Amino acid sequence: MQKRETRRSLYPSIEPYRDFRLKVDGGHDLYVEECGRKDGLPVIALHGGPGGGASPLMRRFFDPDKYRIILFDQRGCGRSKPHASLDNNTTWDLVDDIESIRKELGIEKWVVFGGSWGSTLSLAYAQAHPDRAIALVLRGVFLGSQAEMDWFYRDGASRLFPEEWAKLVNRLNDEEKQDVLASYHARLMQTNVKARLDDAVAWADWESRLISFASPEASNTGNPARADAIARIETHYFVNQCFFETDDQLLINMPKIAHIPGYIAQGRYDVITPPRQAWEITKAWNGNARLELISDAGHSAGEPGTVDALVRFMDEIAERSG
Repeated sequence: MQKRETRRSLYPSIEPYRDFRLKVDGGHDLYVEECGRKDGLPVIALHGGPGGGASPLMRRFFDPDKYRIILFDQRGCGRSKPHASLDNNTTWDLVDDIESIRKELGIEKWVVFGGSWGSTLSLAYAQAHPDRAIALVLRGVFLGSQAEMDWFYRDGASRLFPEEWAKLVNRLNDEEKQDVLASYHARLMQTNVKARLDDAVAWADWESRLISFASPEASNTGNPARADAIARIETHYFVNQCFFETDDQLLINMPKIAHIPGYIAQGRYDVITPPRQAWEITKAWNGNARLELISDAGHSAGEPGTVDALVRFMDEIAERSG
């Protein structure tokens, strides 16, 4: 058997050289940060959720001596304000926010990097602004279709993790169990934060328990503010079909971005966003995308095989860009 090459690891932790707040339409105030090389190749990293917030880990996929790294917390989450707000919070508001950040920073074109919901948003942004992306780097592809949401919130992942599914649905009465997504959405829409918090943690824990191929992540009880944002914003987006006009909008619009190189890292055992979507989007890219199925990875961005692929992708893009 041929010995596998040593996997790439994350770049050392770095701190932002600048952070600022950007007021955007609809009463939202975004947190934005820059780190790495001020005159480097620009890359914007789009976090998951929706509602997850940007993590310092996201800075570490990029060589700080080559990249100008931009992160921001999307509407309603992380350090952006108002917290957990659903007003004027749609996919297309976020697409406009990305463009506002690009213009604010005086960037002509940039690499767009996103995982999970961040992959959805990356594709939506690039299709809306096909002249602004140098390349797309995606992980754990999610296309916002009803079939994907049914897999994770109705019948699919529940068959693989019945004990974790029971923790999610046992909070609901028999009628509510008929539509878990809609029922949690209704519960999380109440304005009393304390009253909805246990439901928010249960919602966030369902995803956290399934994210890693190696082991589940800790419960969100230690970070209730994050759980509240991710639960409210996810259910808001998902009951509205991610605000797409059609179920296959991202797939049918792939010709708009066929000229943009694509790089996709997909865990073979990703039970949150199974590999089928990554496979379909690669086929629709008309030969201009590379898909790496990671044989020992799930959905998490921090698993060794996924880290290896994403860091290699970013190093290759930097090298090609000179």
